[in-house]
Order: sequence, then C-alpha cells, then structure tokens
Amino acid sequence: RSVKFKEVRDAYIATLGEIDDITKSLAKKYYHDVEYDAIRNLVLDEGKRLDGRTTTQIRPIWSEIGYLPSAHGSAVFTRGETQALTTVTLGAKDDEQMIDGAFINGYNKFLLHYNFPGFSTGEVRPNRGAGRREIGHGNLAMRSLKRVLPAEDANPYTIRIVSDILESNGSSSMATVCAGTLALMDAGVKITSPVSGIAMGLITNEMGTKYAILSDILGDEDHLGDMDFKVTGTKNGIVAVQMDLKINGLSYEVLTNALIQAKDGRLHILGEMAKTITEPREDYKPHAPRIITIRIDKEFIGAVIGPGGKIIQEMQRETGATISIEEVGNQGVVQIFADNKEAIDKAVTRIKNIASKPEVGEIYEGKVKSIMPFGAFVEIMPGKDGLLHISEIDHKRFETMDGIFEIGDEVRVKLLDVDKQGKLKLSRKALLPRPENKG
Repeated sequence: RSVKFKEVRDAYIATLGEIDDITKSLAKKYYHDVEYDAIRNLVLDEGKRLDGRTTTQIRPIWSEIGYLPSAHGSAVFTRGETQALTTVTLGAKDDEQMIDGAFINGYNKFLLHYNFPGFSTGEVRPNRGAGRREIGHGNLAMRSLKRVLPAEDANPYTIRIVSDILESNGSSSMATVCAGTLALMDAGVKITSPVSGIAMGLITNEMGTKYAILSDILGDEDHLGDMDFKVTGTKNGIVAVQMDLKINGLSYEVLTNALIQAKDGRLHILGEMAKTITEPREDYKPHAPRIITIRIDKEFIGAVIGPGGKIIQEMQRETGATISIEEVGNQGVVQIFADNKEAIDKAVTRIKNIASKPEVGEIYEGKVKSIMPFGAFVEIMPGKDGLLHISEIDHKRFETMDGIFEIGDEVRVKLLDVDKQGKLKLSRKALLPRPENKG
C-alpha cells in the first residue's frame, strides 16, 4: 500500500516536468494533504478503510503458547501486521524491584518490560535505553495485567514479563496485553480472568456532525485519524484505558459508542485467544522454580537468621534453596525458593526444627551431645537438648553409662515432660516393646 501511494505521488510529480527541489518538496506536502482528505472521506462516506476493512472489522489473529521452551511461560500473539513475543519469568522475593521515589518507597513484585526495536517498523536505528514510548506503552500493559494477578497469599512469586515487539502496524501495547495474558496462563499463574486490548480510532468531519469509529486501527489510521483510544479489559469489564486526542473534545455520544464498539472488539479478541488456551495451566512448568511460604513465631526469627546471618546462610549453602524472612505482625513469614523439591524439603525441615517448640508426647530423632554418669544429653532440635536419664534408656537396668552411647550417635526418643525451668525429660525406653514377664 505504501509503495502504491508513492507511485501515485511520483507519477503526478513527473507530469510537472523539470522542477526544483523546493517545488518538489511543496508538491509532496500538498499530496499528503490530498491523501489525508481522501482517506478520511472514504471512511466517512463509504465506511471503507485503507486495507478494505469495515469500521468494526478486526484483522486476523493467531497465537501460540510455549513458544520458548526454556522460559517459565511464553506466548506469541499476532494481529494483522503486529506481533508480540512475550515471556514470563518467576522469581523469589529477593528479585522484587525496589522503588525509591520522591513520594513512594517500597517494593514491586510485578514487572513488565516492553521493547520496541527499530526493525519492528522497518527502521534501522540503534537500540538504546527505553524512551518515553516504551515506558508509557509498557505501563499501560502493566496496569492492565496487574489487575488480574492472584492475591498475595496465592502468588508467592515475583513476576517479570518481557514483551518484544517483532512487527508493528497498529497497537503493539494491546498486543502486549494479549500476549502477556497468554504467557501468564502458560506459566501456570492463576490470573482471575484473561485480558485483551484493542486500539480504537476516530475520524470526524470539520463540523463534527459526522464521524466514524474504527476498531483495531492501523498505524496510518492513527496518523491520519483524530483519536487513538486504547481499551483493555476482561469479559466482565474494563481494567485500563488510555486516550490521545487531536480534536478539541468528544461528545458523550461518541465516547459511549466508542466504548461499546471497543467492548465488542475486546470480546472478539478474547474469543480468538481462547482458541489457544482458556485458563491457566494446572501446575507450573517442570523447570520453573518452586516457592513455599511458612510462618513461624516472631520469637524464632533471630534463631533462624543466626548471629550475623550465619544460620540462614549455612542453610542456603547446604540445601541449595534461597531463603528470605520478614517480620509481619507477630509472625515471621519465611519464603523458601528452589528449583527442586528436595532442596525445599530440607530447608523446611531445618527451619521447623529451629522454630518449633518441643511438644510433650512427640517422638524425635536426636543426637547424643554429651554423656554423664547419670545419662546422656540428646539434641532433639537445633539448640534444644534434653536429658535421657540412665533409667529411661532401656527396660533393663544399667549400672553405668560406659559403652552404651558414643557422642554423635543418633537415638530415637520421646519427650516425656518439660519442667518449669524448661528442661526436657526424654525417654528411649517408652519406645521399646516391654519384655514379657517370664515369671
């Protein structure tokens, strides 16, 4: 289409004969004005658009999930000549983004990064830092998807979405919303509802008495039109909007009709997305990291961390899990993050051993720490020793502790009692079958 427009312009300029550069520049300027009026009048008078669509028609859509097998979630979404490849990465609490602003301090656990390289529009330019366009469009997509993320207690992950625009002729931010939804569901994130987005356009006459609302606008229609109105939402309603206007305002009637037409378009796009996936996967990908959250009493936070972080660093080194802990109210909230279940189970066991209170009647796998003439001191939890008296070792009577245990021996014991001073009374005898009375 661009080539054909240029051919018409060049054919006209050729009829002018030998002209100087200034005249040629003016001819191109006036041609653009004629093209502008012709395209707008075609829509207003005949309801026909540049690519032959009607005002409500949406370009063909196809999508695919699991496009990148090594990502925790991925999707490619294509609408006409606009394509977004989006990935989801699941991280731990340590991956949260720290916000240190003029008015806001805190942490953000949902990040969306939007990349718009020059090749997506056929341009040759260097890829430098994100500009206003990338920040603004990425923020619109982020606000749209943030509204459907699961509640804090149902989502322990820090989530990062990266949208790479591979081709753009129309709204790539709305393609990011759609691709982001698909990638989140592919990753197994339990979003409350899929979200789709659509860019609406507007063309009016000079008097404002005649107008046409366009669904799924092209790049040229954005340039030649009077409005770029982006609407994102679920089947139940709108989650985000953004509007650029080139006219002095909108009537209530035009805005109402634009929202109604946008709703029809959003629902159509949701229907196309549903052909690929309808709801989040039951479980995360096998290679996705796992996070579990446990809560401990506030008094044990220091014991889990240890002096200078010694205990928690040792646990991370020996188990291979990443452990974070923060105080919330009267509890310590511990997150354990690892890419395999064995590492998580080891970390959970060690934390529970530290943060649990010995319970009378419970059975423990203990370790002999020291031996006295009257019995042995057995560690049943880290830092918690109890006395296994010589009389509680076995049903038979021992006169001395010689040869019964060695320091470091593992012994299975039952906690019989905790006295007022907090001393633990243990028994091995209580776990052994009572010998038969042969008398």
